[in-house]
Amino acid sequence: MTVEIVLLAMVALFVGLRLYAVLGQRTGHEQQPVAPPQPAAKPEAAVPTAEPQPVTEPSGITLDKSTAAALRSLIAADPSFDTARFLDGAQAAYRMILEAFWKGDRETLAELVGDEVRAAFEEAITERDAAGHRLDNRLIAVERTAIENASVESRVATIEVRFDAYVAAVTRDAEGEVVAGSLTDAVSTHDIWTFRRDLKSDDPNWLLVETDEAGE
Repeated sequence: MTVEIVLLAMVALFVGLRLYAVLGQRTGHEQQPVAPPQPAAKPEAAVPTAEPQPVTEPSGITLDKSTAAALRSLIAADPSFDTARFLDGAQAAYRMILEAFWKGDRETLAELVGDEVRAAFEEAITERDAAGHRLDNRLIAVERTAIENASVESRVATIEVRFDAYVAAVTRDAEGEVVAGSLTDAVSTHDIWTFRRDLKSDDPNWLLVETDEAGE
């Protein structure tokens, strides 16, 4: 009986060792423990590149930063300056000066333009008269009036204004016959006019001191 118990004990020990040899070692096919899900890394927000933004004046007119800064300097020197009112006046002056030039109205030009511009206009009028020509031009529409630049030096203010307009241009001879142009075919024009005013003066009017063509 004792011998049988010892033999059974030895068999149990042998079986236990075999089970351990099989189950107590990893074979490489066991399921690995599942790691808890990690939160996805949030992409870093892209930092926008700073770009100069347009500035809207209290009048509702949008200007670039440099022009707005120049106008603020002008307003500091002349608190009565109003951007919207100036642009309305500049557009009215644009029409008046063009019509005076087309008609050869030297007196009106003398009131609205500076010496150099007046001299250039009068020379063109003289040449036109000598050729026996007259202009029958019409300002059809002013599509856009905008301040391009502004400055104040020694209390003299200068403002550049861009005008995009449509003009019907006709040149007639002494008999009234059309020499060039057509009233039915308006031409797109783009001008930069420079206005100047001495802020120390009591005269509130701005004079046209330079004219240039602008790109489209």
